[in-house]
Amino acid sequence: MNENEFIEKMVDLMDTEEEITPASELADIEEWDSISVVSFLAMATKQNPAKKITPKEVGNAKTIHDLYVLMSD
Repeated sequence: MNENEFIEKMVDLMDTEEEITPASELADIEEWDSISVVSFLAMATKQNPAKKITPKEVGNAKTIHDLYVLMSD
């Protein structure tokens, strides 16, 4: 999945109408909440079952790009 596809999935996942870019700060996205974190972890696991992402790693992410890097490594 490329970064643009990832952003589209994150917009759907968070059900937001905000414009999201790779540089979007997670703290500034109202819909980025605990449900979104769990949904992101589920999406990442489905995309790459061998890659384990911890909630702590997600908590350390600051931007949408940081989440993409977590999922794609």
